[in-house]
Amino acid sequence: MMTSEKRQTVVNEVPRSLQRWLHSYLAQVSVERGLSANTTAAYRRDLTRYLEYLAAAGVAHPLDVSEAAVIGYTHTLTTGDATHRPLAPASVARAVVAVRNLHTFALIENITTTNPAGTLIVPKLGRRLPKALAIAEIQALLDAIERETPVGLRDAALLELLYGTGMRISEAIRIDIDDIMRAFADDDTGLRVIGKGDKQRILPLGSYARAAIQAYLVRGRPALLETARRSTPALFVNSRSTRLSRQSAWGIVQVRAEAVGLTHVTPHSLRHSFATHLLDGGADIRVVQELLGHACVTTTQIYTLVTVEQLRQVYVSAHPRAR
Repeated sequence: MMTSEKRQTVVNEVPRSLQRWLHSYLAQVSVERGLSANTTAAYRRDLTRYLEYLAAAGVAHPLDVSEAAVIGYTHTLTTGDATHRPLAPASVARAVVAVRNLHTFALIENITTTNPAGTLIVPKLGRRLPKALAIAEIQALLDAIERETPVGLRDAALLELLYGTGMRISEAIRIDIDDIMRAFADDDTGLRVIGKGDKQRILPLGSYARAAIQAYLVRGRPALLETARRSTPALFVNSRSTRLSRQSAWGIVQVRAEAVGLTHVTPHSLRHSFATHLLDGGADIRVVQELLGHACVTTTQIYTLVTVEQLRQVYVSAHPRAR
């Protein structure tokens, strides 16, 4: 793999005209389209790799990009090259969309007169059902967390919150003390979170999440902040008394899951489980859509496929004429 020093050298060799092109495009998608910081960062990563490829091929300006260059780049996404591993199908599709959108932007803004990516076809992905944990697995995961140490109290509060509300990990780590205190002060209001596109929604706090967070606030968070000479508004903090990062939060979920024998568990697994268990319990899909913060109900409908698949599996295993 390429070292960070070597990679920085390659980025610096990208011609300024290509860099300006990318900068203008990212400004457009982040400001005018209101994309989240995470989505914009993903576009930046994908397109920086694309511009590095173009620069290595001798392309100095968007006008110089040929259809052959675009096709050559997309081929490296699946095969890999000297500095990149082959991407998974979903990542290939995302990168292809990014390239196609970048060239569409150039055409609309009169940066170019043709679109060499106009014939690109985004690879179709098979529909993957989200992996939901069984209720017994969730119970084992949460019960196994020691709640006597500051770190254990924090981890329990984080996981109870993720499963109890279905929020994204990026939403959880952005919560401040003021946010949670407002939710505690008014049970009818709930917890305000900032989702994709900086859209706000209100989530009810269940008794388990509420109790875990209160225990963390009383006995966990003060201990984690004890040695720090600075304060932070963040609810979830790390051992350095700063806001917990997205990567650290992912690691917490994975370590806690592996401790009880659960593999391939991510924060999204808890979100999937939240939605699936609500639907299994009879919740209306529109309510689940609102709680998850989905802009369109069709996004939420994939969870109905999970419950149907579960019914099919039970039928096949239990009925004598099903197989």
